Amino acid sequence: MPGEKFVGAIDQGTTSSRFFIFNHRGEIVSMHQLEHRQIYPRPGWVEHDPMEIRDRVYDAIKIGLQKSAINRDQLAGIGITNQRETTVLWNPETGMPYCNAIVWQDTRTEALCKTLAEAGNMDCFRQKVGLPLTTYFSGPKIKWMMDNIDGIQAAVDNNAVLFGNMDTWLIWWLTGGPDGGVHVTDVTNASRTMLMNLDTLDWDPEMLATMGVPRRMLPEIRSSSEIYGHTSPSGVFGDKIPVAGDLGDQQAALFGQTCFAPGEAKNTYGTGCFMLLNTGEKSVQSRFGLLTTVGYKIGDQPAVFALEGSIAIAGSLVQWFRDNLGLITESHDIEALARTVKDNGGIYFVPAFSGLFAPHWRSDAQGLITGLTHYVHKGHIARAVLEACAFQAREIFEAMEKDSGIHLTTLKVDGGMVANELLMQFQADILDLPVICPKNRETSVLGAAYAAGLAVGFWQDQAELKKHWAIDKTWKGNMPAAARQTLYDGWLSAVRRSYA
Repeated sequence: MPGEKFVGAIDQGTTSSRFFIFNHRGEIVSMHQLEHRQIYPRPGWVEHDPMEIRDRVYDAIKIGLQKSAINRDQLAGIGITNQRETTVLWNPETGMPYCNAIVWQDTRTEALCKTLAEAGNMDCFRQKVGLPLTTYFSGPKIKWMMDNIDGIQAAVDNNAVLFGNMDTWLIWWLTGGPDGGVHVTDVTNASRTMLMNLDTLDWDPEMLATMGVPRRMLPEIRSSSEIYGHTSPSGVFGDKIPVAGDLGDQQAALFGQTCFAPGEAKNTYGTGCFMLLNTGEKSVQSRFGLLTTVGYKIGDQPAVFALEGSIAIAGSLVQWFRDNLGLITESHDIEALARTVKDNGGIYFVPAFSGLFAPHWRSDAQGLITGLTHYVHKGHIARAVLEACAFQAREIFEAMEKDSGIHLTTLKVDGGMVANELLMQFQADILDLPVICPKNRETSVLGAAYAAGLAVGFWQDQAELKKHWAIDKTWKGNMPAAARQTLYDGWLSAVRRSYA
């Protein structure tokens, strides 16, 4: 191991931050994970403390390096993947945030989005930015902060505010912070702000004017794989290591799953659930409620685009079931409880806690459970919680086929919930397609490592990365067609009832 080179990667997620070290075969050498607080000031509001996240990332790096027994100078580069859309505004002189970060799940900008819509059309900017006007994205969050938090607009006027999603925030600190930190983002994260033009891959003047956001507070948009800067010798790494990879978590998973060809799709089952389909070098405008986003851009190569379907509540529904109802002790206990029944007992759980994302985009939708009878007990509810993830994924899958004109024959999967055998089998059943899990299930952080490794020559090209991808398990659908359709019809009926 002495003299051997490795790549480090940070995965800054919605509920925790992790640091990984990968070898040349793309295998995990070391990992450490630390959670951070979820702050709920009001119903529908979700916040994080940016300084707490920075410190958790630093600690995860320190402990991850200690556990690996790898010297810092053996790291060829650092990649970052991050929860997207979560918005931070901070002072470039002090590095202090002006307020807590507004998390992607937060719905406080609902009224603002309706105000910004032209003639009530929430798709009025879709042709330019690929996104509908919803509470999900960063642009409205920035405007809300400037309009509602004392002192921020004045600071913006005085050129004393920087904006970033979590990737930008961490890269800035890793490369020196107030002492020369690099203020950058990549095209995948920029494509989630509503401020980047999909054709130019640059900040769009009309969108900036609409949101009232000065260009000077925005990071420079770069590719997903290049050297942005080097870690500060006085920082957590104690050495000048290239920071060279940056992708939003779902695009990183697409890259980590080596979905390099148009028509390849992946679904990540995490806090939320996110399905992406590679559509090649041309962006595809959705007619069925999906998002058009940048999939990745490697150095000087053309950008690769994707269609995305986003589900707000997936793994976080299991956490809610655990913490708010207290029916299980650990999240993984839900599978055993769900297996105590043979079906859902006629109930459906629509987890519209923050409205419904793709393909509905209904911020007025409310969470509900339908079909309750005396027969139903906690096992049925547990099963309905898991099935909700699979039903939502099928809705997105169908929308992708309609938008792209591509008949998808398999689905690659990753994320923490892939360990749930009952969920994966039900997903294969309700899709009637093979569901495939790779040996390395940490595809988001692996994608960030791949991007950094390509930038510094640790890996030669994408063909080399493709050789690392291997199947661990495949689930095949075996549900009768009539039963599958009856279940899905019941789900669609429940969704319609969730509309306020």
